[in-house]
Amino acid sequence: MRGQAAACGAGTILNALATGVGSAFAIDVETTAAVTVEPESGTVTGEVAGAPDADTALIERCVELATEAFGDGEGGHVLTESDVPMAAGLKSSSAAANATVLATLDALDVRIVDGADAASEQAGGGDDAAAVSRVEACRLGVRAAREAGVTVTGAFDDASASMLGGVTVTDNREDDLLAHEAVDWDALVWTPPERAFSADADVARCERIAPMADLVAELALDGRYGEAMTLNGLAFSAALGFPTDPAIEALPEVAGVSLSGTGPSVVAVGDRTALDALRPTWEERPGTTLSTTTRDDGARVL
Repeated sequence: MRGQAAACGAGTILNALATGVGSAFAIDVETTAAVTVEPESGTVTGEVAGAPDADTALIERCVELATEAFGDGEGGHVLTESDVPMAAGLKSSSAAANATVLATLDALDVRIVDGADAASEQAGGGDDAAAVSRVEACRLGVRAAREAGVTVTGAFDDASASMLGGVTVTDNREDDLLAHEAVDWDALVWTPPERAFSADADVARCERIAPMADLVAELALDGRYGEAMTLNGLAFSAALGFPTDPAIEALPEVAGVSLSGTGPSVVAVGDRTALDALRPTWEERPGTTLSTTTRDDGARVL
């Protein structure tokens, strides 16, 4: 019983730490997961390719929750490989969780469907009873992230963008999807050498800028994503102690630029010509610079 799946990384429009409302968009970097479900075993083991000392609690919990919900509590093994740097603000945990959940469901022969189709197919019985919507699969990974302690907010905004593609706006307090829209942007990502773990973020400082976060949410729900992410980036860089210089260097030519997640990466979106002009400036900084695009297809079974 084997399954494979892949899920996207993402960039931030609104960090949910201040109010619980967040927004993110999928980008073209991926994490893949290969899951083997073993009916004879009640134990789950995990492995991250190229990182023998990596914490595997999240991906192991994803397998456990998926087999509990859609199997018979089987054990197994999960191996993830990723182009998404860990602890860089590019949603590596959400991508790993989504890929692992989908791969486990694939191994269990559970069909992945969109929207309300899962409920109607389950009600129909027969072979179609083994179906789950992508949003519900996403919520399973979010639950695993909370239980593994790798997120403060539950990161439903990040996870939903990774799973569904495009832009999502969510209320992470209720795991509600408030908006979902396809986008077609070029993107430039600068990632410095240091790392920042979401679970270590100073929530109290972020909560002090809640009025700014409310304004960002209004802009995002109005479809003004570039303005929203720029305002978010300046506010949360200050709250979390990151420099605003990379964002200032990007303005006003790009459509939007923000600290991604709790940092340290900075993501700019807009016209490829403007981003190509910005790239040499960001490349003067320590770290790596990546040209990429947004993704609208989201996570998928391989």
